[in-house]
Amino acid sequence: MPIVQEQIRARQKEVRTLAQTRVVIADDESIIRMDLREMLSGLGYQVVGEAGDGRQAINLARELKPDLVIMDIKMPEMDGITAARILTEERIAPVLLLTAYSQQELVQGAREAGVVGYIVKPFRQDELMPAIEVALSRFREFRDLEREMGDLKETLEARKIVERAKGVLMDQYNMKEADAFRRIQKLSMDTRKSMREIAEAILLAQEIKN
Repeated sequence: MPIVQEQIRARQKEVRTLAQTRVVIADDESIIRMDLREMLSGLGYQVVGEAGDGRQAINLARELKPDLVIMDIKMPEMDGITAARILTEERIAPVLLLTAYSQQELVQGAREAGVVGYIVKPFRQDELMPAIEVALSRFREFRDLEREMGDLKETLEARKIVERAKGVLMDQYNMKEADAFRRIQKLSMDTRKSMREIAEAILLAQEIKN
């Protein structure tokens, strides 16, 4: 019985944490917004606003200060990548983009705009939570980098290098993404070098090894 009660308490704590995650969703198709809202609510997230275009999404995010904005890439008035760039520059909220397979060529531009994650349409409910949690984790990493770099453009450049270095550590040591970042962060603190310098050293070592 105590084990069951512990499991119940753990689940209740998880649900409370998710409910505290406030989300704005943006897509020009109302049926997709409805499906997304139902999926997010079913997972325990709190949908605080909906928008049908990128400009409205920005205005909502400025007003509501959500923890995350989930938006489609292609929308009227303003596309998701442009909206994501503005939200990143204004330090308002991280962006998780909804993409279609035919939009993969836009991913590089989205990365440069500061987007922290992607999910491909059509998506299932069980794909949402991992994508959201990874996006929020990456945004926390982005904040750490920004505090270190002090400049948004330099932060975006450093982030690309750190992402590649994380991939190397994940492959070499079978590490999770968050653990790979913490390894880079710890090496940075131990050696008093920037995380970008540590990441560059990891990538150089990998090149030499290959």
